[in-house]
Amino acid sequence: MQIDLSGKKALVTGGSGGLGRTIVRTLAECGADVAIHYNSDKTSADKLVEELRASGRKSAAFKADITDFDSVKKMKDDVGKEFGMPDILIVNAVIQYEWKPLLRQDIRDYYSQFESCVMQMVYMSKMFVPYMQEQHYGRIVVMNTECAVMAEPNCSAYTSAKRGLDGIVRVLAKEVGADNITVNQIAPGWTITDKERANGVNPAPEYVASVPLARRGTDTDIANMAAFLSSDLASFTTGAYIPVAGGRVMPAI
Repeated sequence: MQIDLSGKKALVTGGSGGLGRTIVRTLAECGADVAIHYNSDKTSADKLVEELRASGRKSAAFKADITDFDSVKKMKDDVGKEFGMPDILIVNAVIQYEWKPLLRQDIRDYYSQFESCVMQMVYMSKMFVPYMQEQHYGRIVVMNTECAVMAEPNCSAYTSAKRGLDGIVRVLAKEVGADNITVNQIAPGWTITDKERANGVNPAPEYVASVPLARRGTDTDIANMAAFLSSDLASFTTGAYIPVAGGRVMPAI
C-alpha cells in the first residue's frame, strides 16, 4: 500500500517555511503537483518551485496575506489561472510572535493569531471549497497544535486562536462531508525543522521527558500524516484532531 497523489493538485499555505517546505516536498514525492503560498520569502518559494519542477512535478508560487480577504481572493484567482484549482488544501501558515505570560502579552498578538488561524481558515474555505463541491471531491488538512489541548503557560494567544480554529474545522467537516470533502487537523508537538537543524537542535530534556515516545517530532513526521490525510487512504476520516506529538497529547473519548 502506497500513498498515491498522482493527478492531484495541492496548495500549501506557508509552503516556503520550515514545516511547509517539508509538506510540499512530501506531497510532491507522492505524485501531487503543488502550489506554494508565501507572504514575504519569495526567494525560498521560487527555489522550492524550481526543485519540484526539476523532479517532474508542476509547481508555482503565489504571494498572499492570509489575514486579508482581498489578498486571499487574488491568490485564488491567480492559482486558478496559472496552476489550476487545488484538490488538496493544506492550511499551514501562521504568524510568529514572542510568547509571554498573558498579563504581559501584547493585545495585538491575540488579534494576529485569531486572524492567521481562524480567519485564514474562513477565507481559504470561502475561496477554495466551492470548487471542491463542484467536483464532489476535496481534501483539507489543517495544522493545529498540541497547545490547544495542553493549554500551557505563555501561549495564551496561540492556544486561544487554535482552539477557535478547531471549532471552525469541525463545523466545516459536517457541512461539506456530503460533498465528499474531508476536513482534518494535525496537532504537532514541538517539531524539529531545517531552521533548527541549521542552528543546532535543542535536546529539550524536560520536554522530551513528557513525551511517551521519548523524542521530539520532526517535520517529516508531520508531513507524512499530511500526505496520508490528503490521500484516498483516509477517505472515511473527517473532523478528526490527530496529535502527532509522540503521545504527549492523548485526547479522551
